[in-house]
Amino acid sequence: MNILILEDEIPAYQKLTSSLSTFFKEQITHDWSRTVADGTTFLNNNKYDFILSDIQLLDGTSFDLFDTVEVECPIVFCSAHDEYLFQAFNTNGVAYILKPYSQHDFKKALEKYQSLFKQGAYNPLDRTTINVLKSAIQEEQVKYKKRFVIKRAKGIQLLNVTDISLIAASGDFCIATDLNGKTHPVLEKIGVITEQLNPKKFFRINRSQILHIEYIETIENHFKNRLLIKLKGVKEKVMTSSATTSEFRKWIEE
Repeated sequence: MNILILEDEIPAYQKLTSSLSTFFKEQITHDWSRTVADGTTFLNNNKYDFILSDIQLLDGTSFDLFDTVEVECPIVFCSAHDEYLFQAFNTNGVAYILKPYSQHDFKKALEKYQSLFKQGAYNPLDRTTINVLKSAIQEEQVKYKKRFVIKRAKGIQLLNVTDISLIAASGDFCIATDLNGKTHPVLEKIGVITEQLNPKKFFRINRSQILHIEYIETIENHFKNRLLIKLKGVKEKVMTSSATTSEFRKWIEE
């Protein structure tokens, strides 16, 4: 069995070779590249049974390589990139192991894609998938707020943005309501908060309220081109303004 490893960090490369030795009982050989340029040379001159690939290499990303060289064998990506990129990897033909990974994670990914490949159910990485992954990594590089520090009488609490259902302006600060209905004071103005949140997850439906798309339960038509929205954890329905309704309709369909 012949394997190509695309990994720019030496300790990570050493961990991969150790994991390979533990997983495979048969004799294996491998090539190692830390750059897009060397990886391209290897792929143009050799056939591989598997590719183990990091995303960020010394001179670019592995997507740049796969965009120029057609690859027929399974690819297992091993990277520390998360959230947006991890979601984009939910595509047939692509496996993803999130660093730091365990031997169990490594074994599970390789067994799955070995099985798919042998059964003829493996789809090679195509141009459309590559473009989706490139777009995902570009989006991930934009740093959005992950949590708010909530100051209370008994000390400081951390509120993850993934748990927030609604944020509502209240004078010079805001009130965040989580999915369980608990409220939290956020000491920033709503305009500042809007800029800090991922626009694919949060939408400012009117001048004073921002909602989280994942906690929308129902949407009803209302008078004057407005929409009434029921959110998980929020007792009262919220309402889009006439000015935001059109953009909101487009946003929920993206």
